Amino acid sequence: MSRLYDTVEPSVIDEDMLQKAVEEQGPKDEAGKIAKAEGIDFGDVSSLRLEFKNILEIDNLWSFSCLTKLQLDNNIIEKIKGLDELVNLIWLDLSFNNIEMIEGLDKLTKLQDLTLYNNRISRIENMEKLTDLHVFSIGNNNLTDLENVVYLRRFKKLRTLNLNGNPFCEQADYKQYVIAYISSIDFLDYRLIDEQSRAAATEKYHLSIEEMLHNERQAELRQAEEKQRETEEGTHREAYVDGLNGPDLFEGMYADDTEGKKLKEMPGVDELVMTFREKFVNICKQIFDYGLQEHEKREEEVNQFWECVEEAKTENKETGMTHIENFMNMKKKIFAEMNHITDNNLLDQKVKEYNKEVTELWDKLMALELQLVDQFEEIIKDFERNLQDMGSTFIENVQGYLSQCRDLENAHHERMLEIAIITLEKFVKNELDDEISEDLRNLFVDKDTIINAVTSSHDVHLLKIDNKEDDIVTRINGWMKNSIEKIHYEQEVKRNRERVSEINNTIDHLRDEIDSLEVLQGAGY
Repeated sequence: MSRLYDTVEPSVIDEDMLQKAVEEQGPKDEAGKIAKAEGIDFGDVSSLRLEFKNILEIDNLWSFSCLTKLQLDNNIIEKIKGLDELVNLIWLDLSFNNIEMIEGLDKLTKLQDLTLYNNRISRIENMEKLTDLHVFSIGNNNLTDLENVVYLRRFKKLRTLNLNGNPFCEQADYKQYVIAYISSIDFLDYRLIDEQSRAAATEKYHLSIEEMLHNERQAELRQAEEKQRETEEGTHREAYVDGLNGPDLFEGMYADDTEGKKLKEMPGVDELVMTFREKFVNICKQIFDYGLQEHEKREEEVNQFWECVEEAKTENKETGMTHIENFMNMKKKIFAEMNHITDNNLLDQKVKEYNKEVTELWDKLMALELQLVDQFEEIIKDFERNLQDMGSTFIENVQGYLSQCRDLENAHHERMLEIAIITLEKFVKNELDDEISEDLRNLFVDKDTIINAVTSSHDVHLLKIDNKEDDIVTRINGWMKNSIEKIHYEQEVKRNRERVSEINNTIDHLRDEIDSLEVLQGAGY
């Protein structure tokens, strides 16, 4: 298939094209002229038209962060890309291009209207993230598989669908099939679907649709279960007890224990391991339950901390707003008086009075900020102390539980040594009732060999328990450290800097206002 840009020079989306497009589409009044003269911030633009510009590649749109409507129709675009930063996009027109595949739309979660009319697309796909889609036009493309339309069932808000001009539209049952399977739509190929057509389509495909609905419900249940499982696993990780609500730790001890796997063949070991496993897993379950309880307490402590922070900020802000409101009333009065004063001495006196009030406002706002800083310091100290106490208690109790696991392992090790010696004696006397594998037979060459094997197995088990303990202690200590550091920075450093800057900017603005008024009065206005 020939390409349009074989005869037309492709264009690049550059600064000049964007600036020109924004200026052309902006207001033509005086405000528009001022904006043009001062320069337009692309981040403020909500709508952009780039049609009929021979654009080959979508690029350089990252600064249009507030864009809600984008027209890129009637170009020579081959690939959907470069749109990831346009997260506020609601309306997108890519019709009359050379696009062959639907892609690059994952970040456009707010998109409601998508037009891909007259391209070269052969499959509807890669649109899962567009859950708010209302209007979809993909007519005049290369869609041949009518069953591919079923993909659109996932869009529960879809009301308008245009498929006209695709190869599968030539099929006799095309419209009935689409109406039956995409039951949410009200308009198909720009025509309102009447109740008679909908009823006929539903009747024709009711058996297959019922089966599909059943399959969809089952899929939704599986998805819900998977989501719940992922949520629970996430909670377990946050509680530092992941893998402790079952035999994972126990089985992990044997997973890397090559000697232990051989030793399991000794007479009486199976029963011994089963008893060991039951007791060991029971302790792990106790750690798991305790960890979840402590996690809830930590979450409650964190929530209470932020409630205290917000309460202090709200109270401080209300007091500050009262000071500002009183100042604005005073300002209004002084400005009104100044408008009627012709004596320069009186005017200077009023300016001094105003500036004095501005300084007093600055003092009050800064005093409030210092007060808030002191409050936050106390709140954070209490929170840090409580968090450290909770963390220390958690670590101490978890270590206590894991010590019980080690005690079980030590007792199991002693029994394994006893069985190994007894089995060795029977082996030497050829009194073993059952045949043993060659791997186990090689361990019975002498007493040192079998004892070393049992000891090696024991060491592997203890190492697994130690690693689990280190993992839990490291993670909770890391969480506490990061939480406190983040709070200190965001509430004591970053917030304070921003507030002080905000106060100073406000005061500077208030001083500029009186200066501007003086200039106007001096000019005779």
